[in-house]
Amino acid sequence: MSKLSIIVPVFNEEETVVIFYDAIELERKNFAEYDIEYWYIDDGSTDGTVAAVEALIARDENVHLVSFSRNFGKEAGLYAGLEHATGDYVAVMDVDLQDPPELLPEMLAGVSSGEWDAVGARRTTRAGEPKIRSWFSSLFYKIINMVSDTHIVEGARDFRVMTRQMVDAILSMQEYNRFSKGIFSWVGFKQKYLEYENKDRVAGTTSWNFWSLFRYSIDGFVNFSKAPLLLVSVLGTIAFVMALIGAVIVCIRALVHPENSVFGWPSTIVIMLALGGVQLLSLGIVGRYISSIYLEVKKRPIYIARKVK
Repeated sequence: MSKLSIIVPVFNEEETVVIFYDAIELERKNFAEYDIEYWYIDDGSTDGTVAAVEALIARDENVHLVSFSRNFGKEAGLYAGLEHATGDYVAVMDVDLQDPPELLPEMLAGVSSGEWDAVGARRTTRAGEPKIRSWFSSLFYKIINMVSDTHIVEGARDFRVMTRQMVDAILSMQEYNRFSKGIFSWVGFKQKYLEYENKDRVAGTTSWNFWSLFRYSIDGFVNFSKAPLLLVSVLGTIAFVMALIGAVIVCIRALVHPENSVFGWPSTIVIMLALGGVQLLSLGIVGRYISSIYLEVKKRPIYIARKVK
């Protein structure tokens, strides 16, 4: 009998731990031919999340826990789950049930048939989200797919079922700065997405806000595109050409109207501020890439586990 491992990253989710488990168990009748194991990855929760998972472990020997020594982020949680999963097929799901369990049977059928190496889920609507967040999310996908060689499906969730071969390929990418949506696409393999409408959380509140999502999108650009560095080069070239044109204009004006050769203090200040802004922007972009390199060469572990059950 094939085994399915379900990876569930959690952070301050004590209200949803048992709700999620019960929902999957209720759906199991539709894929009863699979053994199942749960891997709850606790990302340094400060509430009763760990206690809730340990209570489940006492009920079901197929429930497991990896508890981090501190908060390392969801990307580290996904990596830890993939590393510990022992199933022939591996599913990644959010504990808040925004990833519908009823899609699991169709996903499993797709990968077990051998036709697909991964079957994921893609939201077709963003009902219930702030409009500004939805707009920026759509903009992110448009821009990153324009500037990156790795295509990222708009609306794609981390929710997916993968074969062991694909999971091993993802684990071979041991980079510290991780952007899983890009990694899932970069490794290739045959993938398809099932569409569904957005669902609300069953309980609790999300730990993601606009700024955390914005920082996450920046990681996506830095990890999967060199376009920001190209932008720096373009801005530098434009500034240099404008300086040359300005120098030619000043020389011609001085020759044609020598009596008016000393003027233009306001325009000089504006030009200085513009060039200074371009330089600071360029330093910021280059610095972001350098900081990523700095973290990579340190070879720090992606996560540190305080407890594994």
